[in-house]
Amino acid sequence: MSLFKECPGSKRIKKPFPEEIRCACGNTVEIWSDEARVICGKCKREVMRHMLPSCLDWCSMARECVGEEKYKRYLQSKKHEGYDSR
Repeated sequence: MSLFKECPGSKRIKKPFPEEIRCACGNTVEIWSDEARVICGKCKREVMRHMLPSCLDWCSMARECVGEEKYKRYLQSKKHEGYDSR
């Protein structure tokens, strides 16, 4: 029997939360934990951040765990970042 009701590694993807990162122009932009990039509202530049490694990179149940749409969005973010996990 598992100690977890759900996979703790997928939490950032299944239940995203807002974070703040700084654009090169100095503006603070909001980005969600399941996003790799966002457009700065001040200078209109694309602001990117490194996506942390996730169990979605290796788990055979990843697609079923987070759902098809979120799984595809995660893979697109990784590809855009230059890292193709699969």
